[in-house]
Amino acid sequence: MTRRRVLAIAEAANPDWVSVPLVGWSLAHALREVADVHLVTHARNRAAILDAGYVEGREVTFIDSDRLARPLWQLGEALRMGQGKGWTTIQALNALAYPHFERLVWRAFGAEIKAGAYDIVHRITPLSPTIASPVAARCARAGVPFVLGPLNGGVPWPEGFNSERLRERELLSYLRSAYRYLPGRARTLRHAAAILTGSRHTQSEIPARYQDKVIYLPENAVDPAKFSRLSRPGPKPLRACFIGRMVPYKGPDMLLAAAAPLLQSGAMTLEMIGDGPMMNELRAQVAEEGTDAAVTFHGWLPHGEVESVAGRCHMLTFPSIREFGGGVVLEAMALGLVPLIVDYAGPGELVTAGTGLKIPIGPRAAIIKGLRTALKDVVANPGQLGPMAEAGRARVFDHFTWHAKARQVADVYEWTLTPAATRPDPLALRPAPARRTS
Repeated sequence: MTRRRVLAIAEAANPDWVSVPLVGWSLAHALREVADVHLVTHARNRAAILDAGYVEGREVTFIDSDRLARPLWQLGEALRMGQGKGWTTIQALNALAYPHFERLVWRAFGAEIKAGAYDIVHRITPLSPTIASPVAARCARAGVPFVLGPLNGGVPWPEGFNSERLRERELLSYLRSAYRYLPGRARTLRHAAAILTGSRHTQSEIPARYQDKVIYLPENAVDPAKFSRLSRPGPKPLRACFIGRMVPYKGPDMLLAAAAPLLQSGAMTLEMIGDGPMMNELRAQVAEEGTDAAVTFHGWLPHGEVESVAGRCHMLTFPSIREFGGGVVLEAMALGLVPLIVDYAGPGELVTAGTGLKIPIGPRAAIIKGLRTALKDVVANPGQLGPMAEAGRARVFDHFTWHAKARQVADVYEWTLTPAATRPDPLALRPAPARRTS
């Protein structure tokens, strides 16, 4: 395969952070295995990226767009009251601020792009499908393919969880569909040569006239060097863990309620890794249910300690009802844990037949009942976990490492540059229904 020259635009890209910045960094960095990549990112990431060994000017360029972005970011933090909530509000403000960043990118690189210095321009972040790209049309006029994505987000809140929606300060989410009418969205999609979507829902939101250039590619992956350990728990009791923010939509309270009989009997233990606004009520719930001896709250842990605690478990129990990506599910599978998840959005797509257990999405009481039934079945039939753990680990290392992701994206690059080529299917399979428990 020809080694292509790629200008990778990732406003959020930072090896020391988590979530979107880590995805932006990880993908841009991995692409250096298959292409000659020059990274363009925000100046806030300078220290971390230079510490990672990049040479400014030759391998990376930093753009400072804070003149416009910082006031809007401060407004967003004020509206969220510093609680890490109101994600839709932040994305709406980012949709206003971000185009200025790309205009500065074009000011710095437009002449080189028009002169043919790059074979591909790839915007990796933002991941949100609501944010337009001023560079897309300019690249099209210059005859340089513009790759957009992976895009992900906007998964609808499931019915019956309106209180969780309000507790997350997601008031603006009721109006989210209006983003389709924002200036620049249609223009961006029209001029993109390829559109990567990280979820089937996001794929479904792309208008039909652009579906011929949409490619499904979940944005999350793992670094094998960070997940070399293999879970080796003892046979009994069943050891499970929850990893994530302690917030209503991730369902830690539903998990505790579902597992209570097994925790009380000593048939199961539960490691709760993470922190958040629900912590006090979760501790009170455990005290009320009399499961203190079987539940450990660890709070936030460094990555190495998370791996150590999770590595003593058989399962990841993660009943989130609105998870866009679900990177924690891949990380657990990489360690050899069997995921037990709600079959909705990101986790429901990542867990396939034979690699984990799914609970159908439904009302809160139905999810709790489904979780309890699944956990009781595992306690009664623990032998089912071994084959699923092995299959899940194989799936991750076949398709969901950053090395694999780089090769998948490189195939997309070749497709955009070769008109007669067949549209690639990066995963070489379609998500299949996992074994369901209800």
